[in-house]
Amino acid sequence: MLFTRTIASQIQKALQADPRVIIIYGPRQAGKTTLIHQTTAKLGQNTKISFFTGDDLYAQNLLGKNELTLLKRALAGTELLIVDEAQRIENIGLTLKLVLDNLGIKILVSGSASFDLANKLSEPLTGRTRTFFLYPLAYKEAQEKYQQTDQKTALEEMLRFGMYPRVHTLKSDQEKMDYLYEYINNYLYKDLLSFNRVKKPKKVIDLLALLALQTGNEVSVAELAQNLALSQKTVASYLDVLEKMFVLFNLRGFSRNLRKEIYKISKYYFWDLGVRNALIRNFNPLNLRQDAGALLENWFIGERMKVAGNNFQPANFYFWRTYDQQEIDLIEEQNGGLFAYECKWKAGGKEKAPKDWARTYGRAKFSFVNAENYFQYLT
Repeated sequence: MLFTRTIASQIQKALQADPRVIIIYGPRQAGKTTLIHQTTAKLGQNTKISFFTGDDLYAQNLLGKNELTLLKRALAGTELLIVDEAQRIENIGLTLKLVLDNLGIKILVSGSASFDLANKLSEPLTGRTRTFFLYPLAYKEAQEKYQQTDQKTALEEMLRFGMYPRVHTLKSDQEKMDYLYEYINNYLYKDLLSFNRVKKPKKVIDLLALLALQTGNEVSVAELAQNLALSQKTVASYLDVLEKMFVLFNLRGFSRNLRKEIYKISKYYFWDLGVRNALIRNFNPLNLRQDAGALLENWFIGERMKVAGNNFQPANFYFWRTYDQQEIDLIEEQNGGLFAYECKWKAGGKEKAPKDWARTYGRAKFSFVNAENYFQYLT
């Protein structure tokens, strides 16, 4: 099953604009290569495209040398140069600058490790790039698959097995679990091995497992460091790498007007819950587990971030908590307005904003999200 990705139309428009390097960042298996093929297929059969992948030794040799004569010969007649997994090619930024300056070819590159590719492209191509982020499937992108499915059943599927496109093409639970275990052992582990900053990749996997058990809770770097027998500096560095690899994302505390608001703390969430559940070896149905509420919170926050990112809407995301334990799961700051979301698995009970929040931020919109109404806030 092919999924229509929200950013596809914007990439297509960018390809029709003046020559510029278009960059697609995203995690492994998010569908970058499929998106590239779907998008470029609409350019017409007469468009000559040269496609390379950074995993190929020939591509590494050709595009890593910065030799203009060699590039002219290899790319003769090319109208669009595509380099998939470009972060694996040395000096790729300088090569693309040569192509852009001397051959006038449009360029589309992708990378699964944002900071690695950004470092290679930033200086040579300053001001000459257009960047897109491709996350695992957003709810709206996967919605077509669940048109004949009860909303709560669909939600359970997404909370257990995540949002990677491949998962949504597999039929049995066992196939999905096997794929996600393979993802951790193959793609994730091998990517960690490729970074100089990661000296102990097994420790990073242990770090992820610890964070998986703390979903929705404030994270203490000092405590993580103690549990892993690592320095706080090393743990902080690993967390940064995992964010830039699109494995985790971080929320900081929101604070504007109250002295008792806590803001110097962080929460870490997973971009994909299938990966999170694979790390702790738990794909049980939600009625057999204690973390259904935490899964919904993690998933919904990530989906709201995808909505903003896929629609190019600048927004800031926080959680809110006070020293006397009043809290809200997600604060979204957008266009000068505040939108607060509290996530609970079951409907009913207290559905009002905390008193201090309501008194201090009376103009903010407050919504109570649960397993029966989540879709209202994502479509």
